[in-house]
Amino acid sequence: MQLHRLSEDRPHFPPPERALDEPNGLLAFGGDLSEQRLLNAYRNGIFPWYSAGDPILWWSPDPRAVLYAGEFHVSRSLARFIRHNPYRVTVNQQFAEVIAACAERGQEGTWIGPEVQAAFIRLHHRGRAHSIEAWLGEELVGGMYGISQGAMFCGESMFSRRDNASKVALLTFCRFFMHQGGKMIDCQVLNSHTASLGAREIPRRDYLALLSQLQRITLAADCWQSQTLSVDNLNSDH
Repeated sequence: MQLHRLSEDRPHFPPPERALDEPNGLLAFGGDLSEQRLLNAYRNGIFPWYSAGDPILWWSPDPRAVLYAGEFHVSRSLARFIRHNPYRVTVNQQFAEVIAACAERGQEGTWIGPEVQAAFIRLHHRGRAHSIEAWLGEELVGGMYGISQGAMFCGESMFSRRDNASKVALLTFCRFFMHQGGKMIDCQVLNSHTASLGAREIPRRDYLALLSQLQRITLAADCWQSQTLSVDNLNSDH
């Protein structure tokens, strides 16, 4: 199957089913990171991932890693930690700082260069990209960012500067997201960290069908307002 080169002036993508088997999910290259192209990509289950200085690469892997919001796995050690959780968790209070922190995370963050950061910050200003922050006092110690697609949140990257900070942020967000009508977190590709949190793989065709369904669900009106999330219920059911 041939790799598709994107047009510079048309923000369209080939069907995800045309992605290569090796490397898994590579669908297209080229184009740009304009708002229209990025939103079109995420609407169709496609995301950018490439090294700085290289052409933009677009992916739709099969299988796809997802975390159902109600399936977050709380390990025994995390359960002990959250009994005395020191962190405050917020939504959309420091997006630029969160994505910059994600870019500092060694090999996992190398693709989040200045061009990528600027593109996602533009989406954030348009209300389409969101951040979740974990704070220790006034210090930003963990968090994540991604793109909203109705009742699905397409997670892009997370970081942690203190023990369990990103885990507490994600767990708190998952419970808040469910309360707002959210159903699923897109984790893109499964790794040992996301698997330990409860993420699992599903066939791409199933992911695309779920994406189409969840995009049509409207969340509570205040879901993405800048706010502090309640952590009082973190110990429930554990």
